[in-house]
Amino acid sequence: VQLVESGGGLVQAGGSLRLSCAASGSTGSINAMGWYRRAPGNSRVMVAAIATGGGTPAYADSVKGRFTISRDNAKNTVYLQMNSLKPEDAAVYYCNADWGTGLSRQLYWGQGTQVTVSS
Repeated sequence: VQLVESGGGLVQAGGSLRLSCAASGSTGSINAMGWYRRAPGNSRVMVAAIATGGGTPAYADSVKGRFTISRDNAKNTVYLQMNSLKPEDAAVYYCNADWGTGLSRQLYWGQGTQVTVSS
């Protein structure tokens, strides 16, 4: 599975950005996709995740009410709409795919896209 992110950039505090992640390859075995981020000096943390089969998306408390994850299964693409951005949202954002089952289960990662929020 290959994941390619796009949509990062520089935005002023209070602004919005939309990230996209297009999956290719053996996408039929993807169970869920999500977004993680890593700010300088910090660990990579989950931002939002959504299952392929539907259900309620999961969000980090810090982004609830501001970020929305969505998925277009026909395009094998997941989106992260980020509104009311804050300087503390600045990070490299990574797309993630939870693939397969049992012993074959693994995680795939995109290359990351930089989000910079100016105050």
